[in-house]
Amino acid sequence: MPVVETERHGQILVVRMNRPERLNALNHEMRSLLAETWTEFRHSDTLEVAIFTGAGRGFCAGEDMKESLQDGAPGGRRPAMEDPFMSGALEKPVIAAINGFAMGGGFMLVERTDLRLAARGTVFEVSEAKRWLLGGYNHGHIANVPYPIAMEMALGYRFTAERFYELGFLNRLTDPDDLMPSAMQMAEHLLTLPPASRVNTVHMMRQMRPAPSAEMQRLAEALHHHGAKSDRMESRAAFAEKRKPNYIGWDDPQDRYRLPTLESIKASDG
Repeated sequence: MPVVETERHGQILVVRMNRPERLNALNHEMRSLLAETWTEFRHSDTLEVAIFTGAGRGFCAGEDMKESLQDGAPGGRRPAMEDPFMSGALEKPVIAAINGFAMGGGFMLVERTDLRLAARGTVFEVSEAKRWLLGGYNHGHIANVPYPIAMEMALGYRFTAERFYELGFLNRLTDPDDLMPSAMQMAEHLLTLPPASRVNTVHMMRQMRPAPSAEMQRLAEALHHHGAKSDRMESRAAFAEKRKPNYIGWDDPQDRYRLPTLESIKASDG
């Protein structure tokens, strides 16, 4: 069975990640097939709206840790071709039908969609704090949630679909059996709009989303390298081996007190 399945319903494309035995974890093959699928969808003359979902009891568990350990590359290998869904080049709207766990990279897939429905009981997690040297600082900012909620997201706490719906991160909550029919109804509404209106409105709304400033992104890049880089692979090994991780923290313990700052980033330009 292909790790990415598609179905056509008139002008609606259903894209389904299909590694249910691994909660649809993103390996290199799946990333590559998703890039191909979104590219074909983008250039299609007949398909106008996509519904993105997963097979089995998970939407997407994020990075395939076992493949990362085999490759010795935290984060996994990216596809050779550009993925227009991930890069933001895709002009057509995408609806997330979140059928189960959306963790780490799976959460980031949800975050890139335009409208979101989730089955009751779905669990979400921004996992960067568990796998890298900087937590997911930008996700709560992009979602425009209050500071303590953004902090909770950044530090890797889990959220239920019910709580995310209350916070405004999700458009609809449904029973599991109603998830895809409800997503189809949302897609069919989009098809009632004039094509230019649909595309232009989605484009405008995306431009208005909050985003970290260039300075903040440069600080984040410095923080991604501030610490013991071996801890990144240790977190993945511990996950795969189902044990408690043994972290170093910093190669030089004094680095704990020498955090990069906006001022130091600016001074390095000087």
